[in-house]
Amino acid sequence: QVKLVESGGGLVQAGGSLRLSCAASGRPLSNYVMGWFRQAPGKEREFIAAITHYGGSTEYSDSVKGRFTISRDNAKNTVYLQMNSLKPEDTADYFCAAKTSYYADSYDYWGQGTRLTVSA
Repeated sequence: QVKLVESGGGLVQAGGSLRLSCAASGRPLSNYVMGWFRQAPGKEREFIAAITHYGGSTEYSDSVKGRFTISRDNAKNTVYLQMNSLKPEDTADYFCAAKTSYYADSYDYWGQGTRLTVSA
C-alpha cells in the first residue's frame, strides 16, 4: 500500500504560480499511474491531470490544459503539479491519487489534500 502526502498549497494572487508536491511512501512511485484532482467548495471532485508510470504520457482536463504541468521524479518518490496563470476558479482542495494500471477506472490510493486559494 502506498501513502500519499500533498504539500505546497496556499494563497496566491490571480496570475501567479504555485507548485504542488505529492510525496509517496510505502511502495515505489514507479508502480503507479499518478493523478491530480481538485474539489472546489460545493462542487464535485474534478480530474485535472495524470501521468503514466515513467512520465511518458500525460493527460489534462480542458480547464487546466496549457496552464498546469504534471511531472514526476520516481527517484524522489514525488509527483508535482506546476500551476501557472492561476485564476480564482482554481481555488480548491487538491488531491493526488495513485492507481496501478492506466486503464483502471478508478484510483486506489488518495492523499489528504492541500488547499489552494487564488485571490482576485
